[in-house]
Amino acid sequence: MMPSTAVRRLRLAAALALAILAALPATGASGESGAPTPSPSVDSTIGGSVRPDESTATGRTVVGDGHVDMGPRFLDGKWTIQVRDDTVRPPVWRNLNDVVLQVADAAKVEVPGDRTFAFLGSPGAQVWVLPQVQKQGVLWPGWNTQDPQVATTINREVTWTLRGVTGPGHFVLFANGDFGAPQILFDSARPYPQQTGTDVNTHVHGNWAFSAQGTYLLDIDMSGRTLDGRQVNDRRLLRVFVGGGDATAAFDAAPPPGFPVAGTSDEDGSGDTGTPLPMWAWALIGGAGLVVVVVTVVAMSAVRSARRAGDAVPAAPGKDA
Repeated sequence: MMPSTAVRRLRLAAALALAILAALPATGASGESGAPTPSPSVDSTIGGSVRPDESTATGRTVVGDGHVDMGPRFLDGKWTIQVRDDTVRPPVWRNLNDVVLQVADAAKVEVPGDRTFAFLGSPGAQVWVLPQVQKQGVLWPGWNTQDPQVATTINREVTWTLRGVTGPGHFVLFANGDFGAPQILFDSARPYPQQTGTDVNTHVHGNWAFSAQGTYLLDIDMSGRTLDGRQVNDRRLLRVFVGGGDATAAFDAAPPPGFPVAGTSDEDGSGDTGTPLPMWAWALIGGAGLVVVVVTVVAMSAVRSARRAGDAVPAAPGKDA
């Protein structure tokens, strides 16, 4: 039988190792500072299904009316963010570098006096809003996860991350929630990164609000994890031109400092195995490993000591040694 002192030491060391391991972040965590924002509660059936044979159109295009969606695709096996242009027949997908979304003056509205909309500005101030519900003469942008390979390959949901916004004014993306209360998804006045999740095979719309005219660059990242555990992501700039004037000028807007011009597309389609752990986490893992080694040595030593003690005890009188 193991001596009681050795047992206590073994239990203490094991508890310490478990405490260290419990302090580590999950290896599959996003690693972002902001908590993910729930998806808006809107109709996810608008726009119909996406066909697997839809093509990618080339050439620069300004879209200022009708329906478009942004979303990820597996394009030639690579996870890629594109814009699905539903203003043409049949619908086509376009690379983000080739698209400017134009917010015409027909989208201009006044901020209501209701305090729940104070995040848009002062009551009576003018803002440009691409609405959640389609409006004639105004662009109707949404986002979807309906690419057939995305819908059948990605586990549960796609994460849309906003990493930054450059432009002349304030940008907010919000949805009309229960009882008309706005649900803010992204707000350029808040710290980055910001996130929202969208279930696979879903089509979503919200209200895109801009407080001033000019060119906006939205630094976006879309990521997901496949059913077999691979992580895929792509990072691109979405170009938006607000107000009158020449919307093609947005094509010449320089990427913000630090933006990876080549994007961060998963070039080989294999993805990574999760977010890398920081150095302090590896140090804790090393410490936990050392504790496990110590626990093993102590346990083996205690067992050997117990066996030697048993061998040294003389046989009881009247019994065989």
